Parts: sequence; structure tokens; C-alpha cells
Amino acid sequence: MADVEGVDGLSMRRLAGALGAGAMSLYHYVASKDELLDAMIDVVFDEIELPPEGTDWQSAMRHESLSARDVLARHPWAISLMESRTTPGPANLRHREAVTACLRRAGFSVLTATHANWTLNSYVYGYALQTASLPFDTADELAEMTEGVYLPQLPPEEFPYLNESAAELVAAGYDPSEEFLFGLDLVLAALESLRTAS
Repeated sequence: MADVEGVDGLSMRRLAGALGAGAMSLYHYVASKDELLDAMIDVVFDEIELPPEGTDWQSAMRHESLSARDVLARHPWAISLMESRTTPGPANLRHREAVTACLRRAGFSVLTATHANWTLNSYVYGYALQTASLPFDTADELAEMTEGVYLPQLPPEEFPYLNESAAELVAAGYDPSEEFLFGLDLVLAALESLRTAS
């Protein structure tokens, strides 16, 4: 339900109706909507692959970040709730332990590992939030919108740089989904200098 409609309209009564059960029977399993949200976020964390062991920290965190991006694309409602839960479930805690362990074993101090984790999460969540609100899903749809909607709004005499950028990106077959890796690699490279400094 949340994947289709978001969590704003989610209620115990609606969930019970979707399950063909009485609303009161749900309270046998969860005490409140907050507890339900905790469990839902734990399911999301469980879907995110842990940073693999036996590889360098950048490759491990790149793997985890790509997985998190893909999971949040499937569950966009979760983006704003990932860090808000005060009663984390077991998958949430396992995930956080694995990320912290990866960074600490790589030589990050406690403080720099915390900085690195916050920075990576901010990048992944921000990217997921931005892409969830885009009015296109593919590079072809972007090209179509740019040619049909954006370019006519960008007369070259008034917006020379925006017009030039839009036209060149369409001609080059620009795919905005590639931006994630570009930005992630920049973040990881910057964090490497923080790691060596610590």
C-alpha cells in the first residue's frame, strides 16, 4: 500500500481492509501505527545489501549505496522515514553495524566514520528523493520533454547557456541515471582523503 500510495493515507483500518481482517485484530501484531512504521522501515533496511566483506571500503560502500538507491526507488515513501525511527528493528541495526564496521576496519576513526556515514546517507537519500519527483523515468522521456517542453522555454538570446546545455545533452543521449555514480565516486574520493587524514 505504501509503495503505491505513500504512508500518509496508511491507517490501521485501511490495512485491515486490504488484508480482509478486522482493524482490532491488527493490534494483536502491532501496538500502533508507529510500531507498524518501525517494522516497515526494518523491511526496507533488510532489502539493502550490506557492504560486502573482503573488499576495499570504497567498493563495499559503493555496493551498499547502489543497493540503497535501488531499494529506495522501489519504496519512495521510506526516504523521509529512514532516519526518523527511534525504535530501530534488527535489520536496521544489522545494517548500521555493518556500515560502521566497514568504515572502522578501513581506518576511519569513530568521528570520521560517523562523518562518512552521514555524508553517504545524505547523498543517497537526497538522490533518491530528487529522482522520485522527476517528471520522467528514462533518458528517452527526458529527451522528449527537453525538445517538446523545456527548449521552447529557453530562447537562446535570453538563456544562452541553458539552451546550449539542453540541446547538447539531448544530442548526446544524456542519461540522468548515470549521475548517481558520478556523484557517489566524488563523495567516496573525498572520504578517502578524510580516512587517510584520520
